Amino acid sequence: MLKLSDFTYKLPEDLIAQRPLKQRDEARLLVVDRGGKSLCHDVFKNIARYLPQGSTMVLNNSKVVPARLLGKKESTGANVEIFLLKKISDEPSYEALLRPQKRLKEGERVIFEGSKIYAEVIDQKKRIVRFNAKDVESHLERIGHVPLPPYIKRPDESADREFYQTVYARHYGSVAAPTAGLHFTDALMNDLKGCGHGFCEVTLHINYATFKPVEEEDITRHQMHIEHYSMSAPVLQDILKTKESGQKIVAVGTTSCRVLESYAKTGRLEGETNLFIYPGYDFRLVDVLLTNFHLPQSTLLMLVSAFGGLDLIQQAYREAVKEKYRFFSYGDAMLIL
Repeated sequence: MLKLSDFTYKLPEDLIAQRPLKQRDEARLLVVDRGGKSLCHDVFKNIARYLPQGSTMVLNNSKVVPARLLGKKESTGANVEIFLLKKISDEPSYEALLRPQKRLKEGERVIFEGSKIYAEVIDQKKRIVRFNAKDVESHLERIGHVPLPPYIKRPDESADREFYQTVYARHYGSVAAPTAGLHFTDALMNDLKGCGHGFCEVTLHINYATFKPVEEEDITRHQMHIEHYSMSAPVLQDILKTKESGQKIVAVGTTSCRVLESYAKTGRLEGETNLFIYPGYDFRLVDVLLTNFHLPQSTLLMLVSAFGGLDLIQQAYREAVKEKYRFFSYGDAMLIL
């Protein structure tokens, strides 16, 4: 039985990155060679040294929504936080986290300073709010805040609007960044193309449940959350052509990995996936995985352990802690060959 306790490690709190690096590609890179069972250290801008020749790198182009709204109750002026989770059909209504939920009654309006936009609580139990404008998304850049993960213990800052997005982000829909891609710069991507590597894009919108802890000691009983993904037919053809030629597919992040493996499992280019990847999983499309360092006992760490091997990944994490790598969203990277 795969136990939850198999996926834990000790992490000093001061290794949790609280801010981004000023230069994205200066992050450290831990290279894990599955064949040789070896580890080596470098910096991200040198990733071309390690990629198999002619690789195709698969990017998740989902864009982080400024989903955290800070407002006040119209009736009392009390502070309210609305964290948008999911848009409901074509209406300007969302499922959201509400704080403080118990004090927000149905019909209560939440107003946002300096804006004519307000949200009305229309279902308190189901946490549904409706806005007074249909084009809410166009206002979020002004009234919304970057939804930094709970382990970043500071308010969001103006720099987060740039650095908590990948340089290739295109489609709004995520409430957390696909963090493995945060290390790329336009210049580095051009250099990699010049070295003969290709890029293609898929989309998986990350929802807040990605932070939901696994509570079952037998991890196979964990119910994985559902996220929407899509991949175009031309991208699929590029991936299949790469595989047929004997070259390698590099999944940039666990989200890109889940898109590729969800297609491999279902044959569907678009849909909802709750694919839970843990040790014992047979990867069909992904040959190389680029990833950040993940929380103990998380489904993301389980996916990485499935790809790299539980023992080798545990060794890599111990090495990263020993060498004081920066962990989690704004942290350093790992390339698993």
